[in-house]
Order: sequence, then C-alpha cells, then structure tokens
Amino acid sequence: MDRQKELAEKPVGKLLLKYSIPAIIGMLVNALYNLVDRMFIGNIPGIGGLAITGVGITMPIITIILAFALLIGAGATANISIKLGQGKREEAEVILGNAVSFAAVVGLMLTILGIVFSDKLLMLFGGSENTIQYGVTYIHIFLLGTIINLVGFALNHIMRADGNPSMAAIAMVTGCVINIILDAVFIFVWHMGIAGAALATIISQAVTAAIGIYYFTAGRSHLKIKKCHLKVQLKYILPIAAIGSAPFMMQIAISIVQVIMNNLLKATGEEIAIGAMTVIMSILMLILMPIFGINQGAQPIIGYNYGAKNYGRSKKALMLSIGAATAILTTGFVIIQAMPQVFIKLFDGQGSMMEIAVPGLRIYAATMPILAVPIIGSNYFQAIGKAKVAMFLSLLRQVVVLIPMLFILSAAWGLTGVWIAQPISDIICFGVIGAFIFKEFSTYKAAEGYQEVETA
Repeated sequence: MDRQKELAEKPVGKLLLKYSIPAIIGMLVNALYNLVDRMFIGNIPGIGGLAITGVGITMPIITIILAFALLIGAGATANISIKLGQGKREEAEVILGNAVSFAAVVGLMLTILGIVFSDKLLMLFGGSENTIQYGVTYIHIFLLGTIINLVGFALNHIMRADGNPSMAAIAMVTGCVINIILDAVFIFVWHMGIAGAALATIISQAVTAAIGIYYFTAGRSHLKIKKCHLKVQLKYILPIAAIGSAPFMMQIAISIVQVIMNNLLKATGEEIAIGAMTVIMSILMLILMPIFGINQGAQPIIGYNYGAKNYGRSKKALMLSIGAATAILTTGFVIIQAMPQVFIKLFDGQGSMMEIAVPGLRIYAATMPILAVPIIGSNYFQAIGKAKVAMFLSLLRQVVVLIPMLFILSAAWGLTGVWIAQPISDIICFGVIGAFIFKEFSTYKAAEGYQEVETA
C-alpha cells in the first residue's frame, strides 16, 4: 500500500502507532541530547552545581535556536504533507529544497549574532560573576553547530512526511549514542569539563544531519533534495513560516519565560535555584517528549486527511492522540510525585540543590495529567493549516497567562510562587483550548452534511 492510500484508508489507530512510535523514540533521543549533557555537567567534581546553573542561563539562547528549528521543520513538514495529500509531489520537493537552504541561512545568522552578543545576553538571562564563565564557555561552542543543528532537525522532521518515520528515529538514536559516548570521554577521560559537553553535542548533531542529507540525496526516499530546488523562493518560504510560526512562537515564548523565571529565581537570593529549575525542566521534558512525538506522528495523518476533506479521520487522530498522551502524562505524574529525589539526584550528585528542587518538581508537575489537551490541541490547528489559531493557543499557555502569574505569585510567595505559576496557567488553558477544539469539530458536522446533500 503506497503512502497516500495508507493515510487515506488504513485504520487511524494503526497509523498513529506506526508514525508516533518512531517519532516518540526520536523525541526522547532529542531530549537526551541536552539531558545527558546536564547529567554529566551536574556531576563534575567540585563545580557541578555552579556549572549546571551556568547551563541554565544559556537555555533561552538554546530555546531560540530550537524555535527556528521548529519554524522550518514543522512548517515544511505540514506543507509537504498537505501537498502530498493533494497529489502535488513536485511542489513537495520544492518545499524540501527551500527548507534546507532556509535552515542553512538562518543557522549562519544565529551563529554570528549569538557569538557576538552572548556575553551581554547571558548576564540579562540571570547570569552572575559565579556562573557567567560556565555559560559563555558552553554557548560559544554550542553556537558553532547551529547550521548543522537546524538542517538536521528539519530533515529529520520531513522524513516522517516522506513516509519513513523509522529512519528519522534511527538518525536521532545514532546521534544520541554518539553524544553519550563523547560526553563521557570528553568530560571524565579528557577532563574538558563543560566545553567537552558542548563539543559532544555538536558532533552528534552533525552525524544526525549527515544521515538526513544522505537519505534525501542517495537514500530510498520518496522525495529528493535537488540542486534546482535549493534556491530560496519567498512563495515557498512564507507558507513554511506561516504554519511553523505556531511552534516557533511557542518556543520564543518559552525563551522569554526562561529569562523572566531566571531573574525571578535569582531575585529570591537563591542563585542555585536557577540550577534547580534547569534540573526540573530537564526531568519534565523527558516525560513531555513522548507527547511531542505523538504530535509529530499525528501531524501527517491529520494534515493529509484534512487536505482530502476526510474530517472524521482527522478528528479521530486527534482524539486518539489525546488519549494516549493523557495515559503517558498520568503515569509520569505518579512516578514524579512518588520519588522526585531519585530523578534530581541524577543531576545533582553533590546534593547542593536537593532541598530546593524536590518541592519545586512536585509543584511544577502537579497538572501533568491535563496537559494533553493544551499541547496536542494547539498542534492540531497547526496540522490543518490554521496558523493564526495555532499561534494564539500556543502563546496563551506560555505568555498570555503564565507571565502575569509569574510576577503576581512570586511577589506574593517568593520561590513557591514561581513553582505554582505554571500549574495555574495549565488549568486555565485546558479549558480555553478544549473550547476551541469543540468549536472546530462543530464545523465538520456542517461540512459533512453539505457533502452528503451534494452527493445525493
């Protein structure tokens, strides 16, 4: 069964498993890139606590890089899926070529700007005399890999739209294994410290990018990267940016929140609290990455069937995705509440932040069981090409509600207020995004009724 026929006819549940499981593996592996770095960094003898706090102040910059990666990767994937659903294979290949060139150009610009302004930015992002040296060392090396990071991330996303989610997972797993090995060698054998962690990351990202390039040039891909399609054309870049703008704005919002949060944490007088937040976010991302994998797996199913006006299958893909995500998040919630110390100790071998991080993790994870609706719901609107709605819903959780909550609650309860702000934002957004989904589904009933009349 070819890919188009499969997306149109194969049971949605089986399709979701086929596309989501490799994507979940890929996203977990993607999380491990930074996770493993932080685990090794947090256990560097004598300086682990300060070093991981130094990495914490670089997170807004790293998140901005991820924002552009998602802008291009998610935007190109959604456009390619829709074009394939419409039977326009040639246009899908043009979008692929434009996405590669766009990623390279943006990566070069981010590298230059990041290195030039990183020192000043890191101080604005919560740095201090004790931690800035670690942040500068890490981010300068990390930025050198920005081009390969963006190109590799985009191609890995597009592999799933090309109908080969397994290859995407293999590329990610290969890079991650190399990252883990090099982390151990560079940090503990060659004693390169935090610089070794950054170098290990960009080498492993280069391997992932190389696999993606090979797949779309010499491999057995359905779509091919062709030289004639590498010229950047605005008419193809704009649709990529339009659909990719929702996850892009989501990550930019996260970066803004990270800056605000770092400075609020620093203002509490507990500098190590920034390190604690870095650890908390690392743990939560490990649980959230499968949800993002489900998002990626569902995207081509939703996009293809929506483009083919088969709204019932798009709706079913969303509901099955929310159900699976809720099961994963609830399991993660139970484990975290039962034994937070076990997770934190992985990043804090010296125990310098345990007293702060344990209650912070328990509070921050309090609303995990309801996160499927806000996360997958906003992604649904992205997958069907409703970029403005998707952008608004993405910003709602991370900007419109969260930022005011951070200032209000931290002023009232200090450090505890910082921890509480995110769960309250999640509860509000659960209701709002759920209402948007319900309204969207009501339009399908009208459209399906109209089609039945036309057919009769």
